[in-house]
Amino acid sequence: MPHYIFLNRSKPLLFLPFFHRTSVFKPVPARTIRYGFPLLSFSTSSSQSPPSIRHLNSALNNLVSLDIDRARHFFQTHFLSPESTHRPNLYTFSILMKGLCLTNRIDEAFRLLSLIKSSRLKPNHVVYNTLIHALCRTGNIGRARSLMESMRTEPSDVTFNILISAYCSEGELVNALVMLEKSFNLGILPDSISVTKIVDLMCRENRAMEAIEVLRRFEEKGGVADCVAYNTLIKGFCRAEKPNLGQKVLKEMERKGVLPNVRTFNILICGYCDVGKMDDAMELYNEMRMDGIEPNFDTFDFLVRGFCSAGRIKDGLEILNLMEEFRDEYRHRISPYNSIIFGYYKTEKIEEAIIFLKRMENNFPRAVNRSLTILQFCQNGKIGEAKSVFDQMVKEGGIPNALIYASLIESMCKENETKEAFDLINDMVTNGIFPITSTFNALIRAFCDEGEWRSASRLVQEMGERGCALNAASYGPLVRVFCEKKDFRAFGYLMEMVSSGLVPNCDLWCFLIENVIKRSESESRIKMIYEYLIN
Repeated sequence: MPHYIFLNRSKPLLFLPFFHRTSVFKPVPARTIRYGFPLLSFSTSSSQSPPSIRHLNSALNNLVSLDIDRARHFFQTHFLSPESTHRPNLYTFSILMKGLCLTNRIDEAFRLLSLIKSSRLKPNHVVYNTLIHALCRTGNIGRARSLMESMRTEPSDVTFNILISAYCSEGELVNALVMLEKSFNLGILPDSISVTKIVDLMCRENRAMEAIEVLRRFEEKGGVADCVAYNTLIKGFCRAEKPNLGQKVLKEMERKGVLPNVRTFNILICGYCDVGKMDDAMELYNEMRMDGIEPNFDTFDFLVRGFCSAGRIKDGLEILNLMEEFRDEYRHRISPYNSIIFGYYKTEKIEEAIIFLKRMENNFPRAVNRSLTILQFCQNGKIGEAKSVFDQMVKEGGIPNALIYASLIESMCKENETKEAFDLINDMVTNGIFPITSTFNALIRAFCDEGEWRSASRLVQEMGERGCALNAASYGPLVRVFCEKKDFRAFGYLMEMVSSGLVPNCDLWCFLIENVIKRSESESRIKMIYEYLIN
């Protein structure tokens, strides 16, 4: 004779305050539940004892992971009905609390908490933390904090871990620090993961020095900061362009017995590369090799990019060769090869860049073929075809190099597609390829040709702010457009050119004299221009 458990197939009842039995339960064989999972076989024979609470909890736990509604009915039937031989214990409640929270039934979870409190049981950390975690996961951090403060028991380290992580995820650094301080005052230590999240958030807000103090206090209280925590702090200093301070953190972690890993060195190497200190980056590379730490692809990629960004292409090529000798599979990752092309582009050695691109064909035949096709289309003025190949390349996950970006931008500018060219420059910068002056100049000319002198002026200003070397061709289009408008701001840009050590060409001088000086009604302005130029 098959054994049955009774599960309601109709719409489930709401418990609290509706724990009653009004629906018709259809017997379902325990071994033929639609999930195909035998939850528990309960014997109805009078010769056998009823199932223990341990078996009932096991069945409830299985149901919770399958169907929360049936789990609720099972709980009602076997624990709350008058015929029940067992009353729920804390483990029973925690199982159902877990199920309700996983399905985001927060209101029902609070009613269940009220039921626990109304019984002779005292909610424990597991019950509270389960509900607090669900509240944080659904964005109700304030309510979670209020629940923690109303707990009938002291919060645990898990409680603080949940709240600190939630505040950090929302970028609420002040509240995260308040939770950390509260835990310290109660003598409770959050784990290293939670403290690392605070350190990371502080570093992102350019407060790395304060993050050092947080880590120090955590260790003074008995916490153990791991390599991930120190790596996060080092990355914060490198992000603030202070890799030398990050290296001091490296020495400190080694002094405390925390061994750095390849990621530690990669963060510092990348930091030095970003500020152009390539000799310091190479010293770190040699140090990690002496310490027996093997470099990985990122190590070589950072170094090649750093040397090429600094215009040291020969050194970049040496690191590339070293990478190829170190591990053969690195030959099939295109990023460092694109960095070499960027180095040639940055030093305006376009022919060398194309030669190097063709040498890449054995390792990257598809990427090289598409790159050369785009360059050929741009050269022939077929911008539509070039954009189609580019879009297909990006769609399939290809990584465009600096030559492709520059050729497309300059071709778009010639076709007066300035908006598309501007978007492409932004895309270029986002991908870590900063345009050289000639690429920016193409866009400045296009803006001026379309009468968008305000956009051209903002672009010139931003170029200066980003450290891009402006030349006479950067100012020329703006001087011309203001001359045509009979606007004396042309003289302002001319003065800015000369004060930067740039000499306008003869055409620009003639244009300026013809359109501004001759038409100026103020002899004092003419005299001022003359005296400024001859001095």
